[in-house]
Amino acid sequence: MYQRILLPTDGSKASSTAAEAAVRLADQFDAELHVIHVLEHDKISTETDDVAAPARNGEKAVQVAVELAASSGVEATRRVVEKSASIHQEILTYTAEHSIDCIVMGTRGRSGLSLSRAVLGSVAELTLRESPVPVMTVHEETVIDADISSVLVPTDGSECAHTAVEHAGKLARSVDATLHVIYVVEIGQVINGDRARRLREALEEIGEKALNLALEKVQSSTYLPTETSLVTGPPYLEIVRYAEEHDVDCIVMGTHGRKGIRRFILGSVTERVIRRADVPVISIK
Repeated sequence: MYQRILLPTDGSKASSTAAEAAVRLADQFDAELHVIHVLEHDKISTETDDVAAPARNGEKAVQVAVELAASSGVEATRRVVEKSASIHQEILTYTAEHSIDCIVMGTRGRSGLSLSRAVLGSVAELTLRESPVPVMTVHEETVIDADISSVLVPTDGSECAHTAVEHAGKLARSVDATLHVIYVVEIGQVINGDRARRLREALEEIGEKALNLALEKVQSSTYLPTETSLVTGPPYLEIVRYAEEHDVDCIVMGTHGRKGIRRFILGSVTERVIRRADVPVISIK
């Protein structure tokens, strides 16, 4: 499934969690692990009289991740990349040059995806927008399980969702995990009455069709343990709640690509799930 995994690191708490996730993923798939730090020479150092401090800090961040990998029996390739373009572009260039098939990154948690210049804040957002390969994101509070044994994928019946369902199915099958597929019915502010009942029934019918299509896709080759559920409420809250209640180890969600994280499938749902979920989230075009 994943043969070459890339971990960009800056030594922050979020990237430390990402290192743990990347090592576990590489170990489970017996994959190559690449650890990089993008060096910013224009970044103001806290050690104002030491121009070599940023390079040393980058080497230290990489070394910590490499040592973590070694402690789990995972060999890692290490590199400090000289920044000639934006940080996320350097990450994507490395991805293309080394045939990376999954990127694991840290980002900010419940306070939101950073819009600052901090590495793995806005960098994670930009990488999510443009990456041609799946991106697994974690934050400081993310719980990393030893192995992936259950996978959750939300669907809305769109082409974007079908791509996510297909990837989630391959992931679950490759690690003998149970796949959970859910459709969230959101009826807004309509609370009661005959019109509300008809609206709910119509939306539930659409949801059942979407779930059946997803089930057909993942069961088209060989049997895969799959559970489907139709739930009602705010989509991002229901996705996070379902993941918690069913001990899901990983969430897979589709994105629309270059139009930005707020254009993800289900509107801004993916962004909110990334911030709030206690498990890693894999975003895929």
